[in-house]
Order: sequence, then structure tokens, then C-alpha cells
Amino acid sequence: MPQQTISWAAKADVSVVLLLAHAAATLFMVGLIWFVQVVHYPLFARVGVSGFTAYSWAHSRLTGLVVGPPMLVEAATGVALVIGTPPGISALLVWAGLILLAAIWLSTALLQSPRHTELGRGFSHTSHRALVTSNWLRTVLWSLRGFIVLWILAEAMGRA
Repeated sequence: MPQQTISWAAKADVSVVLLLAHAAATLFMVGLIWFVQVVHYPLFARVGVSGFTAYSWAHSRLTGLVVGPPMLVEAATGVALVIGTPPGISALLVWAGLILLAAIWLSTALLQSPRHTELGRGFSHTSHRALVTSNWLRTVLWSLRGFIVLWILAEAMGRA
């Protein structure tokens, strides 16, 4: 069977799809994290103590359905961009974006997830305040990622 080679055009198409998927996932998460930070998390304090535990567990389960797929796409495409940085794209930007993404995931695991676990046992002003305050880290990091992704797209468009 003859060996198939991927033409330059096909490689370019793969790069375009990769960049667009990465940008879409990142920019989705940027918008979502700002909504969560400014609207959603502050409103936790208004749910009420009696129904908060059920609300908190439902929130965590349903939020996972919304954020899971784009976070996985963002991570997979971020790693793919580091492994095979398209021509004309700054490797430094791609690496910076991946490092920021690793910091976001660490923040989620070490700061926000434990606060959600605490809140799942019942509303606590201290845990709520810690969640809202620590989530500013993810908000800033994802916003920086958004700027990096837009810069990468600008570089990609400049070579087209």
C-alpha cells in the first residue's frame, strides 16, 4: 500500500482548525469566568442556608457539564500547539499560554475545588469569601490567555 503524505494545504487546514478550536475554547472560558466571578459566585450568598447544600452540589455537577468539554479542548489544543507550533506563530506565546493554563488548572485543584467541597457541606461566609477572592486568580489568568490567543490569531492571519 503506498504511503500517503499530507500536502501543505492539508497541514495548513489542520493548523487552522487547531488554532480556531483553541481560540474558541479559550475565549469561551474567558467569558464564562468573568460571568462566574462577577455574577454567579457573588450570588451564592443569596441562596439561603437551608437549601444551599443541595444547590451547591447541583451547581458543581451542572457546571462540570458546561466547563468540562471546553477546558479539555483548550488543554488538548494547547499541548498540540506546543508540540507542533505552526509556522509564523511565536513559540514563546504558545508556551506562555500553556503555562498560564497549567496555573489555571492548579488554581482550580488547589484553591477553588476545595472551597466548593466546603460549600457542599453547607454555606460558610468564610469559604464563600475565599472562593470569590481566589477565583480572581483564574479570572486574571484566563483573561491573559485570551489576549495571548488573540495575539496568536493575529500572527496567524498575518501570514495568510
